[in-house]
Amino acid sequence: MCRFAAYLGPTITLERFLLEPPHSLVRQSYQPREMSTALLNADGFGIGWYTQERTCVYRNPQPIWSDPNLRGIARSLERPLWLAYVRSATDELSTHHVNTQPFCDEELLFLHNGYIDGFAHTLRPRIRSWLDPRIEANVHGSTDSEYLFAVLRQLLQDEDMGIDQALRELCGLVERWAPECTALLNLAVADGARIYALRHAANERCPTLYYTTDDDAYPGAQLLASEPLTEAGFWCAVPDHHLLILDPEEPPALLPL
Repeated sequence: MCRFAAYLGPTITLERFLLEPPHSLVRQSYQPREMSTALLNADGFGIGWYTQERTCVYRNPQPIWSDPNLRGIARSLERPLWLAYVRSATDELSTHHVNTQPFCDEELLFLHNGYIDGFAHTLRPRIRSWLDPRIEANVHGSTDSEYLFAVLRQLLQDEDMGIDQALRELCGLVERWAPECTALLNLAVADGARIYALRHAANERCPTLYYTTDDDAYPGAQLLASEPLTEAGFWCAVPDHHLLILDPEEPPALLPL
């Protein structure tokens, strides 16, 4: 299990989003409240944003509290969209830069909180046989998360398929290819303008996921997090098996899978 968060709204510093909240992702890395399968998220962290409509990421396989550069970076960077993540590795031997999220291509940022049980011998062979070799060639790590992103990228090669549709199809493929596997599939995808978030699981309870549009600490913003970042009572749980769409010009949309 991992923890992630996202911000969409007026431009703010990374520090305000990542470091200042009372229950920030830094705190969630060593003192999470709602994790069921681990005690810490000490196996790396990552941050994603956009510059001139292109994705940028900063990733470190070390615990977020140990990075001496983070506070200086966080004070200097300002953006209207942020994604961030702290990792608890399912496989303790997989802690490496290439396995640290967010994953990205030229247009999308991708986060996954969860796991697919027995992924290497249950679902990975099926995904590899299905993927276009050009897509698989850009998979550099070994995690189920990166392979899920590869499936999503391939689905989006269909120009008539939006991200919301592709996320639904991704969940359907996982459940068809490995119907008896436990799959925790909380996902967040940004395209530079919107953030799409999924709360879903197969054969298990869904991991926690919350959103808010009314937090006084972030006026005019929409936020998403595995656990509420602030103590304010404005956070709402995303319903199980639902897709949340955050758009700066629209109120949040909740759609059942």
